[in-house]
Amino acid sequence: MRAVKPNDFNTYREAMNEKILAAPNNKIIKRIFNVDTNAYHSGALDEKSKEMLGLVASMVLKCDDCIYYHLEGCYQKGVTTEELMEIFGIANLVGGTIVIPHTRRAMEFWEYLQENKEK
Repeated sequence: MRAVKPNDFNTYREAMNEKILAAPNNKIIKRIFNVDTNAYHSGALDEKSKEMLGLVASMVLKCDDCIYYHLEGCYQKGVTTEELMEIFGIANLVGGTIVIPHTRRAMEFWEYLQENKEK
């Protein structure tokens, strides 16, 4: 199983979010999306720290979509590859060896981000 490419992930995510948010009787979903968005704004912790925490939690919970989302957030907030390796270390320590396959896909996704940063 290979990681998806960032553009493919974002295109799919945006299209499906649009459909979900346009559906009738979705007040709860809209509120959850809003809380998720607002939780990552600066507060006592800066946005970069919150993205790193989100990435560790997503890896431990083994959610590839969440991992990709937070990897891109980390990339946009200036996380370095050296910092990323420490994030991976904490995630694998807390989550155990079951997190290793997610770490592989996360590394591949990170490499896509790095390779396409000028595009």
